[in-house]
This record gives sequence, C-alpha cells and structure tokens, in this order.
Amino acid sequence: MTIKIIWILAAAAILIFSILMLKTISQYTGFDKNVGFLLFKQKVVSNPYWMTFFYIHVFSITLCLLAGLTQFSNRFLRENKALHRWIGKIYVYNILIINVPACFVLGLFSNGGIIGITGFMLQNILWAYFTIAAVLFIKKGNMAGHKKYMVLSYAVTTTAITFRIIKNLFYQESRHDYELFYGLNVWGSLILNLVAAYFIIRSQTSPLKTYVHDQNNK
Repeated sequence: MTIKIIWILAAAAILIFSILMLKTISQYTGFDKNVGFLLFKQKVVSNPYWMTFFYIHVFSITLCLLAGLTQFSNRFLRENKALHRWIGKIYVYNILIINVPACFVLGLFSNGGIIGITGFMLQNILWAYFTIAAVLFIKKGNMAGHKKYMVLSYAVTTTAITFRIIKNLFYQESRHDYELFYGLNVWGSLILNLVAAYFIIRSQTSPLKTYVHDQNNK
C-alpha cells in the first residue's frame, strides 16, 4: 500500500510539473529570442542550427514526459495493451529520433561550463542506452528487463523536472554563481533520479512484491 501511495504521489507530481512546463514552454511560441532561458544564451541565439534544436527539444519534451507517465501502471498495461505499445513507441521515437540528437547539440553549448557540458553528455548517453536496452529486452520477451530499463530511461527523462525543482528551491542570485550552480545541478538532478530509480527497481523485484504480483495474476 505504501509503495502504491508513493507511485500515485510521484505520478501526480510529474503531471503537475509537466503542466507547469507547458506554461513555461508557451513563452517560446512567439519565437522571441529575448525570453526565458534564451536570455542566458544570447551568444548562440543567432545560430539557426542551435535555435532549431532548442525549439525541437522544448516543444517535444513534455509529450515525452506525459507519454512515459502512462507506461508504469500494471492496470493500464493489462487493460490497454495495444495503447500501451502505441504510446511506448511514441516515447521511444521521441527520445531516440528527436530528443537525443537535439540534446547532444544543445549539450555542447550548455551553461555550467565543463561541469554542465559533461553532465548533459552523460545524461544523453544514458538516456539513449537505457531506452534502447528497454526496447531490446521487450523484443526478447523479457518483461522484467524491459520494466527495469524503462524506469531508468524515465528517470533520465524526468531530470528536466528535478533540475527545475532544485533551481527554484535553492538558487539565489545574490549567493550563488550561476554557471557553477547550473553545472552542479545538472549532475545533482541526474544522480537523484538514478538513486530514486534504483529504489523503485529494488522495490519491484523484492520477494514480497513478486509474491503479491504472482497472487494478483492467478
């Protein structure tokens, strides 16, 4: 019961922050180069390639968050197998074809100096690896492996949310160096999410969880 409550609270939090991200993203629909995050990227906003990848990323990441959110309900999976596969394909294609290439380019020009750049590059590599692994496991019929790597993939996906939570809670312009804080936040959000994913995976593979799952499927 405790695990179920945590899942519900986590899903609600992701949904709320995804909606808030939609509000943030809406400021870019006018393609103004002097709003929001772009105010900190004035050195590259004149680069049409960077701007193209930036808009691709910001306009697709929320769909990725919401698509992934539907994939972890056992009840949803049992009752909507075809829809689960369809949404899963959207999630995978969104990451591998759209966001991984876009984030690779954006990461090369990341704030946070070398700390931020290396953090984003690692996120991108792990994002692609976990997602591809999840696909390969399900093609082999290995549901346990598929679930494990989908949790890890989604942990990387939601670093965008964790990053903003940390920034809004702890960043103070008068006390922190923006570049250093930004770079450390990239690493911090990734580490926090992977630790959370580890405990989620561990709870799913515990003997008690396995027993309850087996009893429910009898």
